[in-house]
Amino acid sequence: MTLSSNDVPSAFSDLRMLIDGRWTAGSGMAGEPVFNPATEGALGRLPHAGPDDLERAVAAAARSFDAWAATPACERRQVLLQAARLLASRIDAIARILTLEQGKPLAEARAELAAAIEVFEWYAEETRRLYGRVIPARSRAVAQVVQHEPVGPVAAFTPWNFPALTPARKIAGALAAGCTVVLKPSEETPATALELARACVDAGLPAGVLNVVFGVPAQVSEYLVRHAAIRKITFTGSIPVGKHLAQLAAAHGLKRCTLELGGHAPVLVFDDAQIEQAARVCAAGRFRNAGQVCVAPSRFYVQRGVAERFTAELAAAARLLVPGDGLDPAATMGPLANPRRLAAMQRYVEDALAAGGRVETGGRRLDRPGHFFEPTVLGGMPDRAAAMCEETFGPIAPVTVFDTPDEALARANALPYGLAAYAFTESPRTAAAVARGLSAGMVGINHLAVSLAEAPFGGVRESGYGSEGGTEGLDAYLSPKFVTHLSA
Repeated sequence: MTLSSNDVPSAFSDLRMLIDGRWTAGSGMAGEPVFNPATEGALGRLPHAGPDDLERAVAAAARSFDAWAATPACERRQVLLQAARLLASRIDAIARILTLEQGKPLAEARAELAAAIEVFEWYAEETRRLYGRVIPARSRAVAQVVQHEPVGPVAAFTPWNFPALTPARKIAGALAAGCTVVLKPSEETPATALELARACVDAGLPAGVLNVVFGVPAQVSEYLVRHAAIRKITFTGSIPVGKHLAQLAAAHGLKRCTLELGGHAPVLVFDDAQIEQAARVCAAGRFRNAGQVCVAPSRFYVQRGVAERFTAELAAAARLLVPGDGLDPAATMGPLANPRRLAAMQRYVEDALAAGGRVETGGRRLDRPGHFFEPTVLGGMPDRAAAMCEETFGPIAPVTVFDTPDEALARANALPYGLAAYAFTESPRTAAAVARGLSAGMVGINHLAVSLAEAPFGGVRESGYGSEGGTEGLDAYLSPKFVTHLSA
């Protein structure tokens, strides 16, 4: 099948789930509309899975597990590579689908899909390196080896902000390891994940190996996590939901979890940094996807001597952005995902002013259809302000001042988050100190590129545990088995 731009409307008019190799509307009548956040218009109606549908999806993943796990790694590699090729051939049409349901500018949608394709390619090649090892034995009559086996059927849950990249990490990692999957993407952005699944099916993935379901999130997640056949949970989303799923996983079979939860990435800007360049890089990272990025730089600690200049440059870069419909070539920042995010942004601005901060630029909802909020820079922020303490997940950049490196590190680490952190400095000594001192799963020095197919992606403390990407991401779906053999 070749997906073209002419097929984009049908991607929403005929939304389906994938269960045991069949595209289905499910057995019930429940469902919900899918909206375009740039226009607030309905794109289509998404069916929900009932209990019978969920049972069929889990049963399919369980039934197909042994055969897929026994499939030679080189054959799993070919399926993943072919899926990547199909996604690449369909990238223009899928990018439009992604922009319509998620809102980000078309250029960002294409970049996200390119990253998702890289994930499929990376894991395809990693199947060749599913190595075990030989352990030297204490006797010549004994052989000792460690081999790695797929952990079992996986329940995967993904959010709406990266509807291609996040499902790709979970699908490709699990399939490469030999696991089967029941995926529940976000109901707000279903069509993009379905196109990833379609590429896998068209690439020759056997029926039942990948299943995609939708529904009321709490009901679907509890059903899947509690199910005895599910042996691994991978979740990207909020901290409270992640903790709840971890408790369920522990109580129902002590299932392994990978949890990529919230973050509130500190940025330390030292007075020896290239200030104008740092401000431009930070603005690009902060306002990408309208700030709805878990690893985006989101609270800025700037050394006192350069704080005024950095804040002015950051505000100037924000003012150059053009909020608009992601399909409009002139737009450089899309809408927020839903009305909930708009209300949250207004609350953060009002709280900042009440706490003694000031609006350097932005600070208001745009008076137009769609969920648009101005790119906003807040200066003079006290640490107690909500935007400095909570993950804003929107186009708000709060800036505060520090005096010494030790003070900056202490304040950056004061929150319970630990996903990503960044620093800008020209001093090798300072760079080494902050790399050691920042409590985060990923640290970027003088740039923000921490999300790569070949590198581990994950956090510490309240931001979760486990990694996706890199060899660590493949290990998450494997269990080591020690085998020792005594010769007769």
